[in-house]
Amino acid sequence: MAAVSRDAGKSFLRRHGIEYGVYAATACVVAVFAVIAIFTLRARGIHAGFAFLWDTAGFDISFSLIPYDATKTYANAFLVGLLNTLVVSAVAIGLATCLGLGLAIARLSEDRPLRALAIAATELVRNTPLLLQLFVWYFMVFGALPPVRQSLHLGGFAIFNNRGIVVAAPGLNAVVAACLAAGAISVLIAVSTRHLANGLLRRLAARSALAIAGVLLLFAAAAFADWDLPVQRGFNVTGGLALPPEFAALVTALAIYAAAFIGEAFRSGFVSVAAGQWEAAQSLGLGRFATVRLVVLPQAIRAALPALGNQFVNVVKASSLAAAVGFPDLMQVFGKTTLNQTGQAVEVISITMAVYLAISLGISGLVHRSEARYWRV
Repeated sequence: MAAVSRDAGKSFLRRHGIEYGVYAATACVVAVFAVIAIFTLRARGIHAGFAFLWDTAGFDISFSLIPYDATKTYANAFLVGLLNTLVVSAVAIGLATCLGLGLAIARLSEDRPLRALAIAATELVRNTPLLLQLFVWYFMVFGALPPVRQSLHLGGFAIFNNRGIVVAAPGLNAVVAACLAAGAISVLIAVSTRHLANGLLRRLAARSALAIAGVLLLFAAAAFADWDLPVQRGFNVTGGLALPPEFAALVTALAIYAAAFIGEAFRSGFVSVAAGQWEAAQSLGLGRFATVRLVVLPQAIRAALPALGNQFVNVVKASSLAAAVGFPDLMQVFGKTTLNQTGQAVEVISITMAVYLAISLGISGLVHRSEARYWRV
């Protein structure tokens, strides 16, 4: 019995000895670096800790979605940078997904000029650095817009000049809030009742009715909203929502760059769908658009989801290039300005890394859950 126990112990050590040895060595290396960092900070008169977050920042931020001024704390500056990063990433991911789907459909089109144009655009974007594309959009496109006195007007709803883009902003009055709430309720009803209807036609009818109701509610919200329209007054533009050129250039560059890779992911998903699926849909009398929307696209999304998740994470990480054009994202506000002023390098870098890691893991988790849900269907 004792011999069996000794053999089991040796087998366990053989199987897990190297693994635990690597863990122990990694822990020792981390501990050594931590001790070195602590002694280095003390030698420079810098006290480790996160108390600096509640000190006054003393610097302004050019673009903020929440109230902020130089009297706020570093924690407030961190929130401003985080929100800017999240907004840029979300807008870029949404635009890139739509553009990528369009590129994939264009590359599979039977129209040869359209297919050639899509291939050329994809290869051009994929094979040039993102930083170079960002500079092109910032200096050669948005930086080349006319001055304020010669602003370009788009139907009174948008004004373009070298200071950025000013678009009309809706006011959320009671009517708009009620319409948006009704629209949200209709979406919840559509999601919760999708398994209750029996048969394809009944499901399509129910969803179509809810979709029409949602569209009507959106139109009602747009009609009754108190739109804050941009107005040019001499050398300034008042009203509306002002988007600086740095924001516009960053979102455009990220969206177009990611769209080229997302388009390839969608295209591979479309190609993975068996030809018999197309033929079966056509034999049922479905047109090409209905076939793509109801039969092919769900299967293509299921196949493309892992690659899409990787590209979404890449967009979030690539948003840190905002510092190259001076947009106040998380890296610019916290990882650069705050670090330079406080000297708390270990704490600032640790927080920044933890935030990007949390965002990336969150996106990966959502994509994984969506993938599991698609495979259950």
